[in-house]
Amino acid sequence: MQTKSAADDPGRRELESALGEQINAVISAARALSERSAAHFHPQLQPAAFHIARWLYAFGPAKPSEVAEAVHMDRSSTSTLIGRMRSLGLLDASPNPQDRRSVIVRLSADGRERVAATLDDRGDVFRRRTRDWSDDDLSQLVGLLRRLTSEQHT
Repeated sequence: MQTKSAADDPGRRELESALGEQINAVISAARALSERSAAHFHPQLQPAAFHIARWLYAFGPAKPSEVAEAVHMDRSSTSTLIGRMRSLGLLDASPNPQDRRSVIVRLSADGRERVAATLDDRGDVFRRRTRDWSDDDLSQLVGLLRRLTSEQHT
C-alpha cells in the first residue's frame, strides 16, 4: 500500500497555488502602498528615501554607511539620497564625535513630522481595510503570517 504525499494531492496543489496568488497580491498591494507612502512623505523624493527616513525614525541617528547597511542599499545611492534629503531640510548632519572625518545623520524636526504623518496615513489604510474584521480574524492572520515567514520553516 503506497501513501500519497501532500505534494501529490491535486487539492493541496490547488490550495498552494491559490496561496501563491494571494501572496503576490499582498506584495503588489505593499509596493503600491510604499509608493503612496513615499509620495506622502515628500513628492520630490524616490521611494527609497522614505525607507531611509523610516529607519532613522525607528533607530535614531547613525553614520550614512550604517544606514546603507541597515536598509540594504549601496553606499553611493544612500549617500545621494541623504544629500537630497538634507537639501530639502528633512535630515540634519553633524560631525561624528568618535571620528571627525565622518558625519552622523538624523531626521530634522520636519523630517520626523513627515515620517509620523506618513506612518499615520499607512495605518489608516490598514484600519480601513480591516475595519469589519473581528479581533480573532486579525489575530489569526497575524499568527498565520508569522508562521509563514518564520525562519524555522525554511
